[in-house]
Amino acid sequence: MSAQESATTRLSRLLTMVPWLLRRQGVDIEEAAREFGVSREQVEADLMLLFVCGTPGHMPDDLIEAEWEGGKVYLGNADTIDRPLRLGVDEALALIVGLRALAAVPGIGDRDAVDRALAKLESATGSVAAAATHISVAIDTGAAAATLGEARRALTGHRRVHLRYLVAGRDEATERDVDPMRVVNFDGHWYLEGWCHRAEDVRLFRFDRIEALTVLDVDGTPPADARPRDLDSGVFTPHPTDLLVRLHLQPGAAWVADYYPTESAEPDGHGGQVVTLRTADTAWLRRLMWRLGGQATVLEPAALADEVADGARAALEAYAASAPAAG
Repeated sequence: MSAQESATTRLSRLLTMVPWLLRRQGVDIEEAAREFGVSREQVEADLMLLFVCGTPGHMPDDLIEAEWEGGKVYLGNADTIDRPLRLGVDEALALIVGLRALAAVPGIGDRDAVDRALAKLESATGSVAAAATHISVAIDTGAAAATLGEARRALTGHRRVHLRYLVAGRDEATERDVDPMRVVNFDGHWYLEGWCHRAEDVRLFRFDRIEALTVLDVDGTPPADARPRDLDSGVFTPHPTDLLVRLHLQPGAAWVADYYPTESAEPDGHGGQVVTLRTADTAWLRRLMWRLGGQATVLEPAALADEVADGARAALEAYAASAPAAG
């Protein structure tokens, strides 16, 4: 799999590739590569992956048979994947609810396609569709419909946008020009992803933190090497050049290692953990340390540890100074 390709994209190609190859036994591997828009090397890598996939049991007869010596591709023992998939009740219900939620999204482009797909699915599922009316799904845009609609308009028209964006970690608004790449919903939040001219890199902007968005009469085509992030591992993706921080977490703060992306996590032998993580902004990390109190300690770097200690000391002194007046 190429460095820029997500696991979701590859899985989609593999599920399409299997029935295509089963119906074209002996097809030239170069033709398969052209059909799926990838290199010959990528097709070979996909076939090697299929070779170790199959139905539960882990026996040789349970695995897909793949052969491509001589430049011709032969596939076998994959009839299960070749058969049309049927939706279960839960799957159909989830799909109907999801389509209804999508149809309500402000600024969506091809709403007619969504309505047609929903109508066909409701007609085919009957009572399942009726049950879906009792389920309410709320996707909190956190932003005015107009802002989301303007972002979609800029994306469709390849126009640059100017943002006034609130950086939560520093509690300050920044001004930046962005070439839109996509509008995406992840974990209930809407994001604008694009090439940020201020950062000179791809960035994600949460709509509920966009204080103002203006579509500019400027070409907004991102650089050719700009690639959307793979969101399979989450929205936050640390950069290799970000500050490396080492923390000691007591058992009561162990959730931090699960909630934030870490580079390593080692048990301390007493129920706690020593974790390392990267961050480009330490403001949120200082606040997290103060909130955790004695449950977490910054081990490295020393400068950050001093900042956390100084902030905690200043808070205690301010509290002590105000205590007599309050009394």
